[in-house]
Amino acid sequence: MRHHLLAFALALSCFAAPPTRAGAAPEQWQGAAFAGDRTALEKLAAAGAKVVRVYGESDAWVLDAAQGLGLRVVMGLSIAYPRAPEALRAQEQAIRRFVERHRKHPALLAWGVGNEVEAGAADPLPVWREIDRLAGIIKTIDPAHPTLMVVVDGGIERLKLLAICCANIDLLGINAYAGAAYTLPQRVRDAGITKPVVIGELGPLGQWQAGTKPWGAPVEPTSSEKAVFFRDVLAFLRTQPQIAGAFPFLWGAKQEQTETWHGLLLADGSLTAMSDALTLAWGKPVAEPAPAIRGIGIAADAFAPGQEVSAGVDAASFDGSPLRTEWKVLAEATDLRGGSGIETPPARIAAPVLHAAAASVRFLAPQQPGAYRLFITIRDRQGKAATANLPFLVR
Repeated sequence: MRHHLLAFALALSCFAAPPTRAGAAPEQWQGAAFAGDRTALEKLAAAGAKVVRVYGESDAWVLDAAQGLGLRVVMGLSIAYPRAPEALRAQEQAIRRFVERHRKHPALLAWGVGNEVEAGAADPLPVWREIDRLAGIIKTIDPAHPTLMVVVDGGIERLKLLAICCANIDLLGINAYAGAAYTLPQRVRDAGITKPVVIGELGPLGQWQAGTKPWGAPVEPTSSEKAVFFRDVLAFLRTQPQIAGAFPFLWGAKQEQTETWHGLLLADGSLTAMSDALTLAWGKPVAEPAPAIRGIGIAADAFAPGQEVSAGVDAASFDGSPLRTEWKVLAEATDLRGGSGIETPPARIAAPVLHAAAASVRFLAPQQPGAYRLFITIRDRQGKAATANLPFLVR
């Protein structure tokens, strides 16, 4: 473990982290997983982040942008596990070229060697051994920066395999959502893992964990519920010495099950209660918090085609100023890829509005039977946003 802690401490010292006490764990990385543009990156830095995690070579532009913003980068490398030897060789050569090109960049903090490459594999060890082999090559080219391998949060037996695998990996990354983030530190210890652990993706209740409607539609937490999760879990993780950092997922916007489930920002870049929670956790004040959602409701779960639908939201601005609400109906998403690809957004549905106000709406259900969601976006006078949605069925 000493070697890996030294590698992590070296990475931290590169950006003048506060000194650590003798025998104490290095201070945690403070940042988020990122997918966005320059403006979103600027907002991340303004929120108090020090580190940004990106996923692949197409994000190399972030290195230059981050340098100007005082951020360090965990530079992701896109890793696959092709079975053909020629494909493995081609991947290795591409990684060699990329690492050689960027290894001396002043914003580089660590190499992220793959993300959940073993997902779906009955036996993850062959994949992890290939990643470890590539990490060894990376360390030969660039011994100055630690390597991070990010895996799916699996059961205790998989964690035990990680404890004896991958000597070339300095930091073990595990993606953890909802309650799993609270149990992860103890589970890691129980498995015998001694390396520093980074939560590569930290998120509230995922769509695969959420309760569902009778027709299978998962119920998404509101932005306010997600913000409470981030507030509490980041406070907890700060007390865990083996946790070397946590990257809330995702600073940006992403269509995955819905257009709002995992994004900490809206597609237009609007800040939210989740981004406020991170800002506070990172030690910066939030003068004007985003709107808070206290409750949402819809008249029923199922409606006849063309039937009147009524729904409402109880929300408040931080100072009591008026809010404005956008209501829209989308078809339930069907292009579901579980985070492994780019999902096609579902269509917006024409639903004649009978009445719309900040707190309530009445509209006519779609004529076509099927599964839908009513999306609620609330904005305050500063443009900060709150989000919620309500699944419903037409039959």
